Amino acid sequence: MRSFEMLSVVLNILLLGWLIFAKHKPQRGLLIGFGVSAVFVLLQWIIEGMRWQMIPAYAMTLVPLVIFAVRYVSKPEEAPQPQPRKVSRVQLILITALAAIYSFAAVALPLALPVFAFDKPTGPYKVGTVTYNWKDENREETYAPGTGDKRELMIQIWYPADPGAKGKLDPYVSNADIFAEGYSMALHRPKLLFTSIGFVKTNALENVTLSNKEQKYPVLIFSHSLNGVKNQNTFQIEHLVSNGYIVVGIDHTYNSTTSIFPDGRVVHFVPQESNTIDYLDQLNEGWVADAKFVLDQVEKLASNDPDHRFTGRMDLDRIGMFGHSFGGATTTQMVMTDSRIKAAINMDGGLYGKLRIPADGLKKPFLMMSADDTLAGTKNMSDANIAAQGTTRKELDKFFADTFVRYEHVAAGGNYWMKINNMKHMGFSDTYLLSPLYERMEGVDVKKVHRLINDYSLDFFNHYLKQQPFELLEQNIGDHSDFTLQKG
Repeated sequence: MRSFEMLSVVLNILLLGWLIFAKHKPQRGLLIGFGVSAVFVLLQWIIEGMRWQMIPAYAMTLVPLVIFAVRYVSKPEEAPQPQPRKVSRVQLILITALAAIYSFAAVALPLALPVFAFDKPTGPYKVGTVTYNWKDENREETYAPGTGDKRELMIQIWYPADPGAKGKLDPYVSNADIFAEGYSMALHRPKLLFTSIGFVKTNALENVTLSNKEQKYPVLIFSHSLNGVKNQNTFQIEHLVSNGYIVVGIDHTYNSTTSIFPDGRVVHFVPQESNTIDYLDQLNEGWVADAKFVLDQVEKLASNDPDHRFTGRMDLDRIGMFGHSFGGATTTQMVMTDSRIKAAINMDGGLYGKLRIPADGLKKPFLMMSADDTLAGTKNMSDANIAAQGTTRKELDKFFADTFVRYEHVAAGGNYWMKINNMKHMGFSDTYLLSPLYERMEGVDVKKVHRLINDYSLDFFNHYLKQQPFELLEQNIGDHSDFTLQKG
């Protein structure tokens, strides 16, 4: 709950208690109390923004003021003052119960559907960000209804900025209503549950100057999950950038939750035609092509940035990649097929795509992160959940078995496989930050897990792209309470 939201709710609950239990309630005192409450509500609207989750708190402020105003206007001057009426015990109990229900709603709604905040990045740099719209003139857009359209991607780049940099904080989403619709379709929940996302601010500053502390910065490409977005791992991206990395996030158009282009065009997720491994292998080829195209554009930007921000500032000899879910599969394919990728992290991604990991390993630094729930296959899935996916347990068991056999050589050749305990697939993204209800339902301590992911991601890239000594990976091989770390 935000500061003025909390003040408004607490003040209104105190006023409600005074109304119910105080024996003497002078009208002047009531007007002052609700006037102060109205000031806090007005400040909250101006500073933080109005949202529907605060309606009970707003009503507690506005309804009594309206009643007072109506009575003051309509009451004849000579009318006698009404005598206070004694309230029976039954009435008092009923009023108290209703007040308790109101108080619960006033507190629970903004807490259950909060305007969440990202942790402040701990690195020495502030975070800057800029967005691009890139079109691949060499590829047709196969999802477009007509012909002749070219593959078009929205790209966001985050980069290190000086500690003293000042600017406007970048919003988490650029158009709240459109993204709320996208999240509603992606998560199969009412749109109203996602409207608060429009108030979320990141720690990134828009269009500030790239820090001159280092001549060049290593580059990391990020690929989101199927039905995810380019900034879905803001918790992780900001941490890496604050420690001296340039991160390039890709929106895989038509496979992302929502993409909004500069001319106002909106593209929501198009459901895949099949959930078979063969289909996913084929679909992944398009994502790999996206990543290769983006790398080509990054090279052009590093050579000649029209805005003069990245020219000569991107270290193209130190490029890594990381991705979640289907983006993790894309990352694995990229590290096998593109010599520009020097190190890679796959976060809970099935190993879909054309190539398999060789028996002797990838011959490049690689870290696989897996959720224990994912590796359990259908063991933790109810029959109802499986049926809702339009399949059977037998079919799904075969799908998982065919997928997991591809994991056999994940850590071969001295690479790493981290299996995180009490973890679910979406815990690798920002998703569970949307509401503490997700965290409770899924049984994931999301802040704790995010710190773990951040610490080990940074340690991995620091070693392989910055040649810094390991601080965590090599020191923690084996079983731990929160994870198991295997080295091949």
